[in-house]
Amino acid sequence: MGRKELERYFRKYPDVVTLPDFCQMLGGICDGTARKLLQEQLVEHYVIRTTYYIPKKYVIDYVLSPHYLELRKKLKAKLPANLLKGGTGK
Repeated sequence: MGRKELERYFRKYPDVVTLPDFCQMLGGICDGTARKLLQEQLVEHYVIRTTYYIPKKYVIDYVLSPHYLELRKKLKAKLPANLLKGGTGK
């Protein structure tokens, strides 16, 4: 899997996403798990007042990171396996 495949897979999302989109982008993880990733600074983001803003490029960086590859083993919700093995995710 590479950056180009993930960019195509996430093309429907805006360049900067909020927490609900972030959860969905990672395969439907729960709000609490997403907040934990952000609070632990595992995904670069910005906070304005009480809203998280995550640039899509940082979501892709995280999905390509070793941390996500370990985390996805524990998650019930995750990106499609064929996408992570270099497929198109369709």
